[in-house]
Amino acid sequence: MSVLRPLDKLPGLNTATILLVGTEDALLQQLADAMLKEDCASDLKVHLAKSLPLPSNVTRPRIDLIVFVVNLHSKYSLRNVEESLHHVDAAFFLGKVGFLATGAGRESHCSVHRNTVAKLAHTYRSPLLFCDLEVEGFRATMAQRLVRMLQICAGHVPGVSALNLLSLLRSSENPSLEDL
Repeated sequence: MSVLRPLDKLPGLNTATILLVGTEDALLQQLADAMLKEDCASDLKVHLAKSLPLPSNVTRPRIDLIVFVVNLHSKYSLRNVEESLHHVDAAFFLGKVGFLATGAGRESHCSVHRNTVAKLAHTYRSPLLFCDLEVEGFRATMAQRLVRMLQICAGHVPGVSALNLLSLLRSSENPSLEDL
């Protein structure tokens, strides 16, 4: 079993790499395209994967941030993320993993409750973002946020570490467990 570790590779000079993991190919590709349009001082690389583990026979760059994307309209999407989490080294959860829940705009169609994803993010001590990726304006805003998070996780923002980012995001966005 191949486990993804944050320090498997040395960082590339001025390179920042994000891995988006989720079952929604078209939405992930649209998000990746939106991220690549963002103005970024770093050489931005976006990789997509349906699930983990990643193939071991492929040469890949160091991954600075993993974002697990859960579609709230698909229990399969949630199960896929839960299974993929087993293939991530614990050190990644020190500010280099995030969760993104999409589809919350049409809550009547949701088969996965928002609180389920919130509890998952809380369990892994990782930030949770909500965004309806099907709406272009929301997708563009989320792309901007993810690029900024990625730059921080890659160490390209002086004075801010991934752990700082983690504490800022958790205090401002994630509900406490008592609220769940």
